Amino acid sequence: MSEKYRRFDESHARVRPSGGTRPRSKDRPSHSDAVRAFVTTVDRGRITCVLENGDEITATTARELGRKSVVVGDYVGVVGDVSGKDGSLGRIVTIQERRNTLSRSIDDVAKVERTIVANIDQIVIVVAAANPEPRRGLIDRFLVCAFHENIQPVILITKIDIAAIPDFMSEYEVLGIPILQKSKDGSLKEIQDLLAEKKSVLVGHSGVGKSTLINQLIPAALRATGIVNESTGRGRHTSSSAIALPLEGTTSGSENSGWIIDTPGIRAFGLAHIDPERILGAFPELYEVSQTCMSNCSHQGSDCAIATWASAATGREGEIRIARLESLRTLLDTKLDVTLD
Repeated sequence: MSEKYRRFDESHARVRPSGGTRPRSKDRPSHSDAVRAFVTTVDRGRITCVLENGDEITATTARELGRKSVVVGDYVGVVGDVSGKDGSLGRIVTIQERRNTLSRSIDDVAKVERTIVANIDQIVIVVAAANPEPRRGLIDRFLVCAFHENIQPVILITKIDIAAIPDFMSEYEVLGIPILQKSKDGSLKEIQDLLAEKKSVLVGHSGVGKSTLINQLIPAALRATGIVNESTGRGRHTSSSAIALPLEGTTSGSENSGWIIDTPGIRAFGLAHIDPERILGAFPELYEVSQTCMSNCSHQGSDCAIATWASAATGREGEIRIARLESLRTLLDTKLDVTLD
């Protein structure tokens, strides 16, 4: 057959190799020389860490770890320039296994989970007695996450000098959750004792006073404070990302150091990444009763054993039971990253 009428098929096509032609080595570096560090901030690719000797360094994340793989509270291994001098830049090559995390869902359909902080001893849920009003729904969501990750929850009520503490806060006292109070010029002693030698994350609505509290505990922090919009009752975000701040006397990133982790004000906290059984487990008194429910009970109907238990009580006890059941039902029914303001 002449060259003019020759037939061509896919075997004649030249395939251009993707990337270099040199085979990639399977031998990966052990990074045995990596130094251990505690992550205090993550900001647009630049990560601030504190070494165990107290030196502060800046680092980036190795490509193999992926974007957004490191969060505040992580313990990491760093190689490269760890001198901490101006212009020095290390490289994070390993992330130590996390003891726990504080995470929320950002997509209720795909159940996309975003980790906010890691390796924390306690979660301090900051609510204001007023301006903005405390929201039971957001408190319950934080508590679900705390119990799910085995983190000690604490509730701190601010602005008690401008309004009375809402009655529903007594529901959490019954569960044995520590509740602290703070007025504008009140003593910090109880709070300082609570935070000492622990890694504590502060969470809550914008405007509840997290940044003000941190400035009182750590004057050098100079955290920006905002005001609450009188017409909407919403606070203005003053923190754009999580940051770990050392308590007085803390000089290193070792395990027994005391840190406060400030987080941006949260108006929504999704739970779509948590199994419904784990949500129920965050309501211990309801979970115990639920063991007598029919199989596959949705806990939404009047024939639910929890509903029968709740309606059997009277007075203040009955009010607390019904309120707790309603809160559980709301979380089980939505499990969405809904706005709570």
